[in-house]
Amino acid sequence: EQGIVIKTEGVFAWVKTTRTEACESCGAKGSCHALGGGGGEMEVEAINTAGAKAGDTILISLETSSFLKATFLIYVLPIVLLIIGAAIGNLLAGIIRVDPSLFSAVLGFLFLALALWFVKIKGNKMSRIDSYRPKIVRIVKRA
Repeated sequence: EQGIVIKTEGVFAWVKTTRTEACESCGAKGSCHALGGGGGEMEVEAINTAGAKAGDTILISLETSSFLKATFLIYVLPIVLLIIGAAIGNLLAGIIRVDPSLFSAVLGFLFLALALWFVKIKGNKMSRIDSYRPKIVRIVKRA
C-alpha cells in the first residue's frame, strides 16, 4: 500500500493511506485510526525502516506469514469454534435431556463469544509485535 508520511516519532512514522479490503484482516489494524469519522482515509503507525520524513510518499508492507496468521485468527477460528460448540451442544443435549437444537445454538454461540474474546485479546498482543506491524519498505517520492 502507498501512503504519505504525516509525522515521524523515533523509529515510527504515522502514514496517511486509503482503507482497503485488506485492512479488515490485518493483524496491525489496532494501530490504525480512521480519519474524519470512518471514511476511506486511515492513519497507520508503521515502523520507519526506510528513514522516511514527513511529506514523503512511501510504500508500506506487512509480512505474508503475519497476514495469514491474522486472517486465520479473525475469520477461521471463530467459525471453527462455533461449529465445535454446536456439535458439543448436540452431543450433550442427549445426556442432560434438553432440546438438542436449542442447546446446540446456545453452546455454539457461547463458543463463538469466547472465540471473539480470544481474538480481541490475541489481536491486541499481536499489534505490539513488530512482525505484525506495517513497515515502510521504500520511499516512492521525496517531499
